[in-house]
Amino acid sequence: QVQLVESGGGLVQAGGSLRLSCAASGGTFSTYAMGWFRQAPGKEREFVAVMKWSVGTTFHSDSVKGRFTISRNNAKNTVYLQMNSLKPEDTAVYYCAATRTDYRGSYYPTNGYQYDYWGQGTQVTVTT
Repeated sequence: QVQLVESGGGLVQAGGSLRLSCAASGGTFSTYAMGWFRQAPGKEREFVAVMKWSVGTTFHSDSVKGRFTISRNNAKNTVYLQMNSLKPEDTAVYYCAATRTDYRGSYYPTNGYQYDYWGQGTQVTVTT
């Protein structure tokens, strides 16, 4: 059974940085894609970033491109989301997700229904 455990959320002032971690266990992740999503109060879940584990290529949403970076540590089966230049509108619960589907080529899964496993979420609050 695949388990995803997020950590690293917290309270930060606008312009600051946080790094979220997602530790994965219970599966073989060589063909997985690992993604980050977020959901703010009263809003729909939003795609943030995704990495194809086997090749290490990444895709970021326009809203975070240039500020957030998804990365991984293969040895630790951990994916990270480095968040810089945070804005109040980045406030949300951030979720890590994994999909078993081997998406090849230039396509990246950006919809929540494409993911098979989810973490419990970690709160990020950005103050002015």
